[in-house]
Amino acid sequence: MPQPLTLPIHWGDMDALGHVNNVMFFRYLESARVAFIHSLGFESVREVATEQGRVGFILQSAQCRFRRPLFYPDTLTITTRIASIDADRFTLEHEIISQKTGEVSAIGSGVIVTYDYAAQTKVPMPDRLRKALEAHR
Repeated sequence: MPQPLTLPIHWGDMDALGHVNNVMFFRYLESARVAFIHSLGFESVREVATEQGRVGFILQSAQCRFRRPLFYPDTLTITTRIASIDADRFTLEHEIISQKTGEVSAIGSGVIVTYDYAAQTKVPMPDRLRKALEAHR
């Protein structure tokens, strides 16, 4: 299981209603995805060296279910787990947890596709990536 990510809520994360803007939740999830990919041993989220050349990642879809509002000041713990691994994609699931209240503020997910940017098409997942994902399950 990957290590949780810890992020502070910044004053600028809030909106005019005084709680964290919902767009920020997607940024927190993005930060967790990037940290997870780095934890697999890939320096760049854009390129995975393979025998055939270079393959990158592209976010196919992202979802977030908002459960509780967040407020400044607070620190977040964002968990990540691999929900599925398919031929050309993997799905990550996350929880955004307020350290102040201990409550889950949001549940999110993202589908990440392996993508050849030069050919502009999705491609099968490289073995190196598949093995790294399986090791983190």
